[in-house]
Amino acid sequence: MTLDVMFAGFGGQGIMLIGQMVAYAGMGEGKQVSWLPSYGPEMRGGTAYCSVVVSDNPIGSPVNRNPSCCVVMNRPSLEKFAPKVKKGGLLVVNSSLIPVTSEREDIDELLVPCNDLAMELGTAKAANMVVLGAFVGRTQVVKLESLDLLVEKQFAKKPKFIPLNKEALRVGIERGKAEAS
Repeated sequence: MTLDVMFAGFGGQGIMLIGQMVAYAGMGEGKQVSWLPSYGPEMRGGTAYCSVVVSDNPIGSPVNRNPSCCVVMNRPSLEKFAPKVKKGGLLVVNSSLIPVTSEREDIDELLVPCNDLAMELGTAKAANMVVLGAFVGRTQVVKLESLDLLVEKQFAKKPKFIPLNKEALRVGIERGKAEAS
């Protein structure tokens, strides 16, 4: 099994964090991983994306110009990366901020109102955890337990945020699983 994914959005949306979490979770599960970040010149507010590969086999290259999966958190990312997703691939879209679809019929397009769901939990800042959960719920690329451990580590200095982020992951996972049915 090899899964390559592009996570993309505005700087400040936690794109790099969720990409790292998938890579670290995969590594913790004994898989081969790569994580390759890219930032737009504006940094916060500019485009940020990262390429992640998780595999049971050695990885030839961390670069994936045509990923099998793509997670987009804003419209510029949808417009840039949706056309590059491989036929039969997965596109996860933050429908709270993206009022359109890719209009592709050859991929699995999962629309998740990440910001809205995060606000129901108390803060839009958890939207990245919702989308990460939806992606993992749909792909099963890593285990929830692995992500829980990473949330605990990431927020160790701010423990009050641990339950919120774990709940955001679960809300996303349920959305990813439910939409697959």
